[in-house]
Amino acid sequence: MTALTLSTSSAAALRADAVVVGVAKGAKGPVVAVGAEAVDKAFGGKLAAVLETLGATGAEGEVTKLPAASGLKAPVVLAVGLGEVPAKGDGYDAETLRRAAGTAARALSGSKKGAFALPIEDPAGATAVAEGALLGAYTYDKSNGNGGNAKNKDKKNNGPLAEVALVGGKPRDKAYKAAVERATALVAEVNRARDLINTPSNLLNPAAFAAEAVAAAKEHGLKTEVLDEKALKKGGYGGILGVGQGSEAPPRLVRIAYTHPKAEKTLALVGKGITYDSGGISLKPAGHNETMKCDMSGAAAVFAAVVTAAKLGLRVNLTGWLALAENMPSGSATRPGDVLSMYGGKTVEVLNTDAEGRLVLADAITRAGEEKPDAIVDVATLTGAMVLALGNRTFGIMTNDEAFRTTLHEVAGEVGEQSWPMPLPDHLRKGIDSPVADLANMGERMGGGLVAGIFLKEFVADGITWGHLDIAGPAFNESGPFGYTPKGGTGAAVRTLVRLAERTADGDLG
Repeated sequence: MTALTLSTSSAAALRADAVVVGVAKGAKGPVVAVGAEAVDKAFGGKLAAVLETLGATGAEGEVTKLPAASGLKAPVVLAVGLGEVPAKGDGYDAETLRRAAGTAARALSGSKKGAFALPIEDPAGATAVAEGALLGAYTYDKSNGNGGNAKNKDKKNNGPLAEVALVGGKPRDKAYKAAVERATALVAEVNRARDLINTPSNLLNPAAFAAEAVAAAKEHGLKTEVLDEKALKKGGYGGILGVGQGSEAPPRLVRIAYTHPKAEKTLALVGKGITYDSGGISLKPAGHNETMKCDMSGAAAVFAAVVTAAKLGLRVNLTGWLALAENMPSGSATRPGDVLSMYGGKTVEVLNTDAEGRLVLADAITRAGEEKPDAIVDVATLTGAMVLALGNRTFGIMTNDEAFRTTLHEVAGEVGEQSWPMPLPDHLRKGIDSPVADLANMGERMGGGLVAGIFLKEFVADGITWGHLDIAGPAFNESGPFGYTPKGGTGAAVRTLVRLAERTADGDLG
């Protein structure tokens, strides 16, 4: 991963391939942001005027490159837009800094070193810039069908920016050092999730995913348990088995747990891990299959969050459940109309085999509830209906507790992930009644994302606080990169889960 350092050097004196400065959108033209004073001085105080001549406005996400003036050690100045100038007395919010740093890091792809002279006025600012730069520098170079053979790598992929130096950082200040260490640990795991999501399904089936979790657990001192198809059958995990029985790659349920000796609270995280989703017998139409390697994004997020908690030594117990299966059509696949006996004894009529995520999650949620955690949060690329409702950049939040729903929404906002609270209307429950089972896996078409949440709620044990994050929109970016978000797997919800774990460790579960 890209190296990150705090630098006490002036932006003018630091040797780098480019020096990054912020430029804001002022009432009368672009305004050079705090942090770029030394660079502006090298331009005789006219950097803003030069940028305006080159067409820069300071709009968010705008990038302008220009040759450095004499007196600067870096040969190039990269000005990145920050948006509107903040009100007097206010600084730039964390997400603005995060996105600007990510945009700059992407623009410097293939470079050895970038000196980031963005507005870092406190440790929180350093955290935001560090996270944005490291997230933006991400590239995936293993997706060539043979596990990353260097001979077949895309020659256009120059690799990520190798080093980020934060100008204005304080290397000897404990708060600044902690900010950088947290950012580095967190982003490494977000990028782990991105790598998993981007890996082709022929290289990442349920068994391979489970092996990744076991390897990481050994490295970071975590406990793991992997249930293979025999153990799943013995345990009665009808949902996971029913989804996976059409594939030659059998399913797995992975438990990966981090514990802290002084922890007072326990969180259970449950992730949907469909390593490829064809829709099963209810086959997806042409044009909807090509990106279905991303249907394990929820499990990737849970996995990454547990490892991050271990790296940070959070005072909380965090248990991740990865419900892994491949949903394929074959002579052995579950058929529409079949009835599955789920873990815990409830029966489900499968009306649509493409509504499979809720089936694997139901088994895992029931199993997680047996350990009596203080809260369960499941994460899943669950419904296209949620994308229709909220778009491609916002995930939906559903819970059985209004205060917890508010907490999850606040937590997502704190880390810059877009989310929106969604209801679980009682009148939609009747739609999943079945004449041949306890419930059906499909209900009313309108409000389908809410119906899926209502289905999952049926498997939450009494007395346990539960939240559901439907990340179907933001989990996989099919358009061009923006800010610190790459094309492909995004690692959506990892930062939200980690922040929730931090707040829980601080006694603020909601």
